[in-house]
Amino acid sequence: MLTETTETIVEPNTEQPTCRMVTLGCKVNQYETQLVKEALVQNGYREATDDEPADLCVVNTCTVTNTGDSKSRQVIRQLARQNPGTRTLVMGCYATRDPKTVSDLPNVFEVVTNKRELPDVLDRLGIRDMPAGISHFDGRKRAYVKVQDGCILKCTYCIIPSVRPGLQSRPPEDIEDEVRRLVDNGYKEIVISGIHVGHYGVDTTRGKSGLPPFRLWHLFRKLDRIPGDWRMRLSSVETAEINDDFINAAADCEHLCPQFHPALQSGSDTVLRRMRRRYSVERFLDKLDRMREVLGNVAFTTDVIVGFPGETEEEFQETMAACERAKFMKIHLFPFSARKGTKAVDFDGQISPEVRKDRMQRISTLERELAMSYYTSMIDQPLQVLVERPIADRPGWVRGTDRTYVPVELPGTDDDIGQFVMAVGDKTCQDSLYAKRLASPDAKTEQRIVVT
Repeated sequence: MLTETTETIVEPNTEQPTCRMVTLGCKVNQYETQLVKEALVQNGYREATDDEPADLCVVNTCTVTNTGDSKSRQVIRQLARQNPGTRTLVMGCYATRDPKTVSDLPNVFEVVTNKRELPDVLDRLGIRDMPAGISHFDGRKRAYVKVQDGCILKCTYCIIPSVRPGLQSRPPEDIEDEVRRLVDNGYKEIVISGIHVGHYGVDTTRGKSGLPPFRLWHLFRKLDRIPGDWRMRLSSVETAEINDDFINAAADCEHLCPQFHPALQSGSDTVLRRMRRRYSVERFLDKLDRMREVLGNVAFTTDVIVGFPGETEEEFQETMAACERAKFMKIHLFPFSARKGTKAVDFDGQISPEVRKDRMQRISTLERELAMSYYTSMIDQPLQVLVERPIADRPGWVRGTDRTYVPVELPGTDDDIGQFVMAVGDKTCQDSLYAKRLASPDAKTEQRIVVT
C-alpha cells in the first residue's frame, strides 16, 4: 500500500540532482537506506554536502518505541527547515504504522508503507534500475547484509510484526553475490541481518514438497566458502532456532565470529509467559551452555526489557540472576515502552517510571561487572581487531572490535582504519580492553606471544 499526495512527475534537470539520506533504527533499516542511495546514485543523483540543500530527502523511520516515532517526525521537520523546497520521501516502520500523520508533515510528497513496492515508487522518480544488492556501506567499516524480512511471532510488547508482517527470505545466490562484492570492495566484516534472522528459509521450503530445506546454518556454510581475509557476524538469533545443526555449522565456519546475540528479554519464566516468548529460562541457559561446550570461549550479548507490566521485585531479581549465570558480555537494556497496538499496553500492573529507573540502574551496574569480567578473560589472548576509528583525545591510538565483539583500544594510525590488526589483550579500562599490537602479523594463532 502506498499513500500519495500527488502524482510525481520528474522534471528535466540539466544539473545533477542531490539527495540526503537519514536513517533511524535497526541494521535492516540502515541496509535498506544504503540500497536506495545506491539506486539514486546509479541513476544520476549525488549526495548533498553538509552546506547545500538537497533536491530529494529520504527518511527511513523507526517505530519500535514511542521515542522512535517522535524522532522520525522531528527529523522530517528538521529536513524541511534545512532544505527549502525539497521533496521528502518517507519509508520505514513508522511510515507503515501511521502514514496519515507522516503524510501531513512538511515537504512529504510520498509515504512508502510497503517497502516491497519501493521499486515502483522510485520508478516514478525516474529511477529505472534498482540494484539487486549493495556494493558499499557508506560511513561504516563493516557492512550489513539483509537476508530476510518480516516476523510472524506474537510477542505482547512488540509492534514490529504488524508493520513487517509475513516472512520473505532472499535467495541464497543473491546474498552470496552481494557478500562477494562487498568483500571484493574491501569490507572486512559482514553482518548477517534481518527482522527475524533465525526464520531465514522457513518461507521458501515450508510445506513445499520436493524442495530441500535451506536454513540459516546452510547459509553460514555457503558464505563461509567465499575466500578472503574477512569475517562474518550474526546480528541476532532466537535460542528456539539454535539446534545441533546450527551449532555444528557455527563450529565449522572459519569466517563466522564466535559471538551471538540471543535475546533473553526477561530472566523470569512468569514474565516470559506474559511476553509470549517461546522458551523457559532454563532452556535458554542450556542452549548457551551447549554452545560453550562446542565453540569454547564464545561471547554472548543480549536484550533485556526492564519494567514489563506486572514485573515484581522477585521477578526482576530472577532476571538479574539469569544474566549473571549466562555471563553476558554485553546487555542492551530497554525500559518497557507501551506501544499502542500491542497487547501489553493494556496489561494490569504498569510499572512506575521511578521503579523502572531504579531497576535500570541496578542491572546496568551488573552489566558493567559482567563486561569487565569478560574483558579480563581476554587479557594475554590474541585478538583480531577490526579498526574503526581514531581516538580523538588519545593521539596515536585507535579503537575497534575483536571477533567476540569486545571493544579494543590499541596503538595505531589512520592507515589502520578499516583493516584487521593483530594484537594481544593487555588490561581492562572503563569501557574497553587495552591491547598491544603483535610483533608479527602471522602470530594470530599463538596464545602467548611477543608484543611491541
